[in-house]
Amino acid sequence: MIWNSYIQGFKSYLFLERSLSPHSIEAYMRDVSKLADFDQRREPSTGPLEMDQKSIEEFLHEIYNMGLDAKTQARILSGIKAFYKYLVLEGELKNSPARQLEGPRLRRKLPDTLGYEEIQLILDSMDMSLPLAHRNKAIIETLYACGLRVTELVNFRLSFYYPEEKYIRVIGKNNKERIVPIGDAAIKQIDYYLKHERCHLDIKKGHEDYVFLNRRGRQLTRVMIFHIVKASTAKAGIEKTVSPHTFRHSFATHLVEGGANLRAVQDMLGHESITTTEIYTHINTEFLRETILLYHPGSKARKAKSDLPS
Repeated sequence: MIWNSYIQGFKSYLFLERSLSPHSIEAYMRDVSKLADFDQRREPSTGPLEMDQKSIEEFLHEIYNMGLDAKTQARILSGIKAFYKYLVLEGELKNSPARQLEGPRLRRKLPDTLGYEEIQLILDSMDMSLPLAHRNKAIIETLYACGLRVTELVNFRLSFYYPEEKYIRVIGKNNKERIVPIGDAAIKQIDYYLKHERCHLDIKKGHEDYVFLNRRGRQLTRVMIFHIVKASTAKAGIEKTVSPHTFRHSFATHLVEGGANLRAVQDMLGHESITTTEIYTHINTEFLRETILLYHPGSKARKAKSDLPS
């Protein structure tokens, strides 16, 4: 069919020029294939170059009637926009027929976070007599100190670790590299783990450069990181649903609430767009109330007046 050659070209573009992961590429393929299937069911079928804005709107109306949630609809439209952007870049089209289309508005869910005291409680509650306990504590410290994604943590390498300069190199999404500062508490715990636990492991070939290893001397899995976080949280008696990503959210939230520059937080998190980082500008009402009472001149004046003797 006429769609196949364009879809395959789009796939090569995503892999070679965008350097996307196989998982992301497969998602794009599924979304564009939905549009192709829609076109093939029409009489007559036009092909991707003849599709106009009205045709794509009809497709979007169809997937809406299928009962797909707003997030899925928005993702499919994003994939279609990327496909037509590729066709414009290739010179197949002058303009994208999807360029003026807008997806459904999504409610941005604020991520769950932990307070600093809760994080300290988790660290203090860990049983340091258990095997590889210092590794587990170093993992929690690193997640919070650097705001890493789980995949970034399991791929953290000794060759990316610069404790004297107090920073680490991180390979994030789409193999993009960034530099992230690391605090003294995390460095202290990592160094202890390296000198007193990791050095006694029978490290398997090909795993020598990974910082965090399992008891068999192999790179940790994502699942194991989730297990470590869940067990540590339960030990501390915290009833919130906590995942490794919760420490990343907490890292960003605490920086923003402390007055950190949003662009700097964006760089440390490895976000491509500042709009993704802006979710962390939410401030809980208690923090906001305390800030107003502390800094607003009107609040100060009223407090001073209330302190006067009657």
